[in-house]
Amino acid sequence: MVISITDGARDQVKEMMKDESVGVRLRFGVKGGGCSGLSYSLGFEYDVNEELDMVEDINGIPVVINKQDAPIIEGTTLDFKQNMMGGGFSIDNPNAIVSCGCGSSFKAKERTGTPEKC
Repeated sequence: MVISITDGARDQVKEMMKDESVGVRLRFGVKGGGCSGLSYSLGFEYDVNEELDMVEDINGIPVVINKQDAPIIEGTTLDFKQNMMGGGFSIDNPNAIVSCGCGSSFKAKERTGTPEKC
């Protein structure tokens, strides 16, 4: 298993999936950009490229991960935290060597990306 999904994140994703069509999967990955060079990508996916993607069932959620992103996010935990201002997903990536103050951008030893202004 490349990533883990907490029960809180699972419940939130399942609630969000109710608004999607049958066969939807959660796509988790990395894209270039952000203050530190890389940003997390989180969304829903219907199409899977078997050559480029892997699909895993993680805590009851079908998750699509690009094989190229797997080493960068290996061991990452996706959580959902509720607070007085609402709630949001949090990502704890042990491979991030630098993280931006906004919390959505990072730099990994294996891939640094190209920083942008936050």
